[in-house]
Amino acid sequence: MSRLFKASVIENRQVIKNHFLLTLHPLVKIGKPKPGNFFMISVDNCLDPLLKRPFSIHRWLGRDFQVLYRVTGKGTSILSNRKPGDILEIIGPLGNAFPSLRSDNKIIMVAGGLGIAPILGLAETINKYRPLCFYGARTHEELLCIDELISLGIEPVISTDDGSLGEKGNIVDVLNKYISSQSFKALPCLYACGPEPMLIALSDLAKKSNLKGYIALEQNMACGLGTCLGCVVNTTDGYKRVCREGPVFPINEVIWE
Repeated sequence: MSRLFKASVIENRQVIKNHFLLTLHPLVKIGKPKPGNFFMISVDNCLDPLLKRPFSIHRWLGRDFQVLYRVTGKGTSILSNRKPGDILEIIGPLGNAFPSLRSDNKIIMVAGGLGIAPILGLAETINKYRPLCFYGARTHEELLCIDELISLGIEPVISTDDGSLGEKGNIVDVLNKYISSQSFKALPCLYACGPEPMLIALSDLAKKSNLKGYIALEQNMACGLGTCLGCVVNTTDGYKRVCREGPVFPINEVIWE
């Protein structure tokens, strides 16, 4: 089955300042994406910008799917102006996914900012394991999907940089306090997505506390298919492509440079 397809825009709704929720209807049957997979999306039918942009799968709706994105440049600015009925060219689903879970370990999801996009999709598939969710953002206005998490029975532990909601400060520090206060029969397993500083801090915590888990990396990509080598990261097993061997990696595998 080809992974190149077209999809019509059903809705492209601004949820908060500079953040949009895009709902797409594939015009052909596509493979069901898994949490962690991503799509390469043409933001317009013109040649500028020429390259597709990578977006993680936010939610799979049975036939349609959603992408949660932030306007950060020319491509996403153009995408934010797409209207219902517009047709977009897409490749995917691409990349690997968060691996199967071991139910004997407590599952802790960690999201920073827009990293909640794939984490919510993951939560919808694993809520039977009663995972915890630690979620941090700069301000309360940038916290997304709280109601969706609560509807799954997941009450997120929240922190904000300015203290406007939840504990003031870094979400990894909040997680560190929690882990230090607990006695686990089996160490928790982490599943995380967020900005690089958060992932670096989380990797340090995992190493210090002997925790295992997986992180989904956000990386600029040109092709998304593994040919341009524009998204490689250094790992304990050599350089790997985020688009092909990732975007999900074991938390202790990435070498931060």
